[in-house]
Amino acid sequence: MTTLRFDIVTLFPDFFTSPLNSGLLGKALAKQIATVNLVNPRDFTTDKHHKVDDEPYGGGVGMLLKPEPIFAAVESLPVLAPREVLLMSPQGQPMNQRMFQSLATDVQQVVIICGHYEGVDERVLHLVTQEVSLGDFVLTCGEIPALALLNGVIRLLPGTVGKEESLKLESFEAGLLDYPQYTRPAEFRGWKVPDVLLSGNHQAIAEWRKQQQIQRTRERRPDLWQTWKENSESFEF
Repeated sequence: MTTLRFDIVTLFPDFFTSPLNSGLLGKALAKQIATVNLVNPRDFTTDKHHKVDDEPYGGGVGMLLKPEPIFAAVESLPVLAPREVLLMSPQGQPMNQRMFQSLATDVQQVVIICGHYEGVDERVLHLVTQEVSLGDFVLTCGEIPALALLNGVIRLLPGTVGKEESLKLESFEAGLLDYPQYTRPAEFRGWKVPDVLLSGNHQAIAEWRKQQQIQRTRERRPDLWQTWKENSESFEF
């Protein structure tokens, strides 16, 4: 099994210290299921102040990340093909499960450039294969979506999650949201676990769960439900 390599170009490497050593992510890295290398563009500056940003030409509010340190940081890395170079940017394609699946199965190296301030010099895009966003909103730094992408991809790699079958049943994997789930006690503050889940009838349970997925998706994410409906050969309401 080939280990998936992540290289994160970030002005704040310490941002990742705790998350990369915690939970399933930390265990996966300890088992070399994936590796994460942190690269600081400041280490590639040539002036005494280690300046990585500057004012935009033409005027405007805020500062832009300069191209030279970012190019130098990325070009210092080994190239493992196939490779994706991602820029975390609010202008990018929103993350989704399909994107995570593609990165987990189709590439050997993922380089992530974390944007800051008002963004990056446009010439940085010559390094980039895809701009990626966490959603239609603006954050203070690219490290937050970078960490979300790390988590979403690494959890799909074989060996990260104990029961890999569970990955196939969760939200978005089949185009639908997940079904409701319950554990003990069977009744809590007057709320009871649905009888079908206590019946032991596995076929009835499977049918109930599928109908709950359809209903929940239709109510909460009509956009996903419409896409699922159009792509499904047969379904019942």
